[in-house]
Amino acid sequence: MLNRRQLLSGAALLAAGTALSPQELLAQLKRADVDPEFVIKNGRIRQSIMGWCFRDHFNAIELAKHCKAIGFVGMEGIPRDAYPEVKKLGLDISLVSSHGFAKGPCNPENHDEVVTKLNEAIDAAIEVNCPSVITFTGMRFDGMDDEKAAQNCIDTWKEVLPKAEKAGITLVLEHLNSRDDSHPMKGHPGYFGDDVDFCVDLINQIGSPNFKLLFDIYHVSVMNGDVIRRIRQYKDLIGHYHTAGNPGRAEMDNTQELNYPPILAEIVKTGYKGFVAQEFIPTWNDPVTALRHAAQLCDV
Repeated sequence: MLNRRQLLSGAALLAAGTALSPQELLAQLKRADVDPEFVIKNGRIRQSIMGWCFRDHFNAIELAKHCKAIGFVGMEGIPRDAYPEVKKLGLDISLVSSHGFAKGPCNPENHDEVVTKLNEAIDAAIEVNCPSVITFTGMRFDGMDDEKAAQNCIDTWKEVLPKAEKAGITLVLEHLNSRDDSHPMKGHPGYFGDDVDFCVDLINQIGSPNFKLLFDIYHVSVMNGDVIRRIRQYKDLIGHYHTAGNPGRAEMDNTQELNYPPILAEIVKTGYKGFVAQEFIPTWNDPVTALRHAAQLCDV
């Protein structure tokens, strides 16, 4: 038997033009209890969206309009030329991209490029009043010495930090998993900063309030686990959050192992006031319903 909310969800999917058989519809609705008319109400979590996850479905402006209708307050991972129109729609830019995860400062050959791109990203963040710029360690390379690679990272970030500190911009270091090799964006085999505790150690060695951790719940779950305890442990060093279901980096529905409401409730308890960006790759037939479900789940 379908309850009223599930029937409404089904009606919404059909109205959106999704060609689902009754069996397919029932299977999808069993994965999550979605309110097809849900709009973010509590707002204790400043929800954002990582645009690259939805690029196969919408351009940045189309996605921004859906996000605005649901009640999201920010966007990231979108082309910079879309920033002005997104801002006009009333959404903030929650994070500015920089040098990417592959060519990072652990390899001295990338030093100049990383510094240039971080400085450009800081300028872009200043222009749109964005609080954060993302950075990465980069990938391991032949002949790499871990201690020297870590020092390369620290020295490179310290070179850029005075500009960020002066502008009030925070650089956030993202920890990525190296276990999942099924998809180029579900895991990153060979990534140097694949241990969240190691990333925290680098942050402590930097010792700046403008250099913090990007706590990606999905990646932490894959590599380290014990998510809520780590949120409590590192709360003062976390500058940004990302979400996704594990395994698969898809929706946070009943097919994956993370229990998001208590995780988000713990984030609220820590006093965190920054953005939490939805970074799942949609697999449902209707990506807007998937996005609405994520917003509903995280509006604790």
